[in-house]
Amino acid sequence: MLGDRSQFDDLLGVAYLNHAAMSPPSRAVRDACAAMLDEYARRGAAAWPRQLESRERLRARLARMLGASPPELGLVPGTGHAITMVATAIRWRPKERLILLRGEFPANVTPWLRVAERFELEPVFLDADAFAPGGDGLASLGRELARGARLLAVSAVQFQTGLRMPLEAIAALCRAAGTQVFVDAIQALGCTPLDVRALGIDDLAAGGHKWLMGIEGTACLWIRDERLAELDPLVASWLSHEDGLGFLFEGAGRLRYDRPLRRRADVFEIGVTNALGFAALDASTALLESIGIAAIERHVAAILDALEPGFVARGFVSARRPEPAARSGILALTPPTHVGLGELARALGERGIAVATPDGHLRLSPHWPNDLSQVPQVFAALDDALRSLNA
Repeated sequence: MLGDRSQFDDLLGVAYLNHAAMSPPSRAVRDACAAMLDEYARRGAAAWPRQLESRERLRARLARMLGASPPELGLVPGTGHAITMVATAIRWRPKERLILLRGEFPANVTPWLRVAERFELEPVFLDADAFAPGGDGLASLGRELARGARLLAVSAVQFQTGLRMPLEAIAALCRAAGTQVFVDAIQALGCTPLDVRALGIDDLAAGGHKWLMGIEGTACLWIRDERLAELDPLVASWLSHEDGLGFLFEGAGRLRYDRPLRRRADVFEIGVTNALGFAALDASTALLESIGIAAIERHVAAILDALEPGFVARGFVSARRPEPAARSGILALTPPTHVGLGELARALGERGIAVATPDGHLRLSPHWPNDLSQVPQVFAALDDALRSLNA
């Protein structure tokens, strides 16, 4: 199935290299959404149990993908939602320090800054780029941890440069200091193998519309069992309770408001959910699991290995690290100084090459449907775009 675009028969263009922004839905995803919508059309509320079955399949599959257990996983509306839920559920004490990284996507910074303001915390910033091999990121982290910190928030892969962070080394330092590690894995899960237990992290969130190849409005939230007892959810609703559904189906006298909140990650599944979105994610992750994340990682790396030298030969500067452990599914490039980034991206798009331009980089992010045969077409489009811009 690697390199087979038949699941994307309506996808326009020559090469879609923007999965780090949003994956187009596969035929399997579209069929799953249509089937669930048809079921609701035929049966109304009686179709709801099918949605629950789909969610539990998805929960189990994501748990396998992360090396976790299903009860540790919550299914929530998005990465930012997951981060906000955890950030506001921690029992903060005034003046506690939290460590953030300069260069992170705002979804993994803004919620922490909000709780810092609300609870009079001290946010400390380190540079994400410093965690590249040979940088002083780990040493700087060690110095900050020696001063004390409640939590570190870090992305598994940096969205601008594609730098894969040394999570295991980061977590080891934090664990020795008694500091919690929250990981935003939206740029990793689905393309980069992750094992939460082997890494030694505490919490992880990942949205479903990028490398997991679902649609917008879905995410998973993993919380280590030992951390759950430390959380006091600020936001909760009817499905946050134990036996939250019993009063609807099991007779009179079961409507109560004093049921305890769940001590699982699904405490943050507070009410009715995005049924179609999670049906889509159920279908997309089934495809990912059938292919294998490690196989996808090798496939994507081979495509980026073929693309990178051609761009460098044309005067682009690559942010991709030579060390395999620091690489991800993203190739980030800085164009030559005489080439306008926005104009180049638009010119490539007009020639059927989908890319992104986060914060000054030309970002290429292929996935399993892409193929090495697209590489010459990418360079043909690039050369034509450069000629048109220089004319």
